[in-house]
Amino acid sequence: MRIAYDPKYDVLYLKLGEAEKVCCKEVDEDITMDLDAEGKLAGIEILSASKHINLSTLLPVEIKKEVLR
Repeated sequence: MRIAYDPKYDVLYLKLGEAEKVCCKEVDEDITMDLDAEGKLAGIEILSASKHINLSTLLPVEIKKEVLR
């Protein structure tokens, strides 16, 4: 996963997969999901990101690996 944030425009993009072409599905006014040709989630774009997410807890990202039983 890749996370890109543009502070000038307050736009956050979460890239979850690789896709040449995507179909955009609007969740609400500020949130759009990108789906690949198989319908799998490829990315999420969030406009006015600071309104929807506490960016201080998101960036920087900490990744923890957990074993699920």
